[in-house]
Amino acid sequence: MASRALLAIPALILALVTNAPAEEGCCDPAGPFRPGEAYPETLATCDTLGHWADRAPKTDDRITLGIEGAITGVHSDGVMAYLLMCAPAQVQVMCVTYSANDLKRGDVMVFGGGYSRVDAHHVVLDPCLASAP
Repeated sequence: MASRALLAIPALILALVTNAPAEEGCCDPAGPFRPGEAYPETLATCDTLGHWADRAPKTDDRITLGIEGAITGVHSDGVMAYLLMCAPAQVQVMCVTYSANDLKRGDVMVFGGGYSRVDAHHVVLDPCLASAP
C-alpha cells in the first residue's frame, strides 16, 4: 500500500507544477512590473503610476516595480533611508533603502524594488535601489 502512495507523489507534483501560474503571466510586458527581483525595461513615471498601480499583478509573490522621476523628499532615521517620489496629488512612492547617498529633492532617479500598495495614494518599494537613470 505504501509503495502505491509513493508512486502517486511524482504525479501529484507534476499536476501541481503544471497547474501553477507561469511567471510570464505575472506582468504586462509593456508595463513597469516584473516577477521577483527582475527589473522592467519600461519604467513607470509619476504620471503613469496611477494607471499601472490599478493594474498591478494580483499575487502574494514578490514583484518589482520600476519608476523614474524626481525625488520629492529624503528622510533618514539613522538606520534606513526613505526616498519619496511623486506629488501628494498622485500615487506617491516610498523607496526604503539603507542610505540616501547624498540624494536631495529634485534629483532624477530610478527606483526599483519590491512592490506593495499601501492604499489608493501610496506605494512602498522595500527593499529598494535608487540609481541614476
